[in-house]
Amino acid sequence: MNKSRHYFHLHLVSDSTGETLMTVARAATVQYENVQEIEHVYPLVRSQKQLDRVITEIEKAPGIVLYTLVDVEIAGRLELKCRELGVPFVNILDPVFAVFQSYLNVTQTHRVGGQHELDAEYFRRMEALNYTMLHDDGQIWDDLESADIVLIGISRTSKTPTCIYLANRGIKAANVPLVPGIALPEHVKKLKQPMIVGLIASAERIQQIRRNRVLSLNSEGYNDTYVDRKEISQEINMTRRLCTEHGWPLIDVTRRSVEETAAEILTLFKEFKSGQEGGGETGRAG
Repeated sequence: MNKSRHYFHLHLVSDSTGETLMTVARAATVQYENVQEIEHVYPLVRSQKQLDRVITEIEKAPGIVLYTLVDVEIAGRLELKCRELGVPFVNILDPVFAVFQSYLNVTQTHRVGGQHELDAEYFRRMEALNYTMLHDDGQIWDDLESADIVLIGISRTSKTPTCIYLANRGIKAANVPLVPGIALPEHVKKLKQPMIVGLIASAERIQQIRRNRVLSLNSEGYNDTYVDRKEISQEINMTRRLCTEHGWPLIDVTRRSVEETAAEILTLFKEFKSGQEGGGETGRAG
């Protein structure tokens, strides 16, 4: 008999790219069957103001908090708030620092982002992360032409975590939500520079994730159609039609991890760029 999946919120708070946290978190979560994390990633948290926004999100969706913050004051405040909220928290680098300090008899420098060499590649990734965070969930529309990749999809198709993963590879990735009854803006359809990719998942998976999200947020006034299987199927078909009409690649993420989805997108992107450089079609056919 198949056991139902248990969903939980996992908050990853970093003063750098967040890649270290994501790697550790995924190495841990794959060890537990029938458990699926709802991942919230907060990179570049380096001030109390930025931390306040993170704490607000944790309050909305309590869950496990993993962090890498070398600033003692910021880390201490996060720990204090986690205790007040009654949520578990772990600084994943603390045990490593303790061993190094004990063995080497050298004090830690507390240098933020010190695990990254300040080379051109690092700054490219930082720029991509900043771009992606600003262009999450259709927040900014007017400069999408400067993106490398634009992901489109209905709610709960892993657009945000996939974009963040791509940004950690130096890709400027934006995502635009597809909302029933609201047409995709014409200027998005006419984008030339970025590769546009549609994401879908099975109606069963989307329904399950949406139900768990509604329950976890204690939402009372949500629209019933948000978790209705028939309505979700129509949303998926809408995405299929839109991608077919415009020749955009379409990826089903139902049985894919974020890493697998991103790997497929990067393969498509390589072909897309080759098509652009060749002066022919831009390789939008999927």
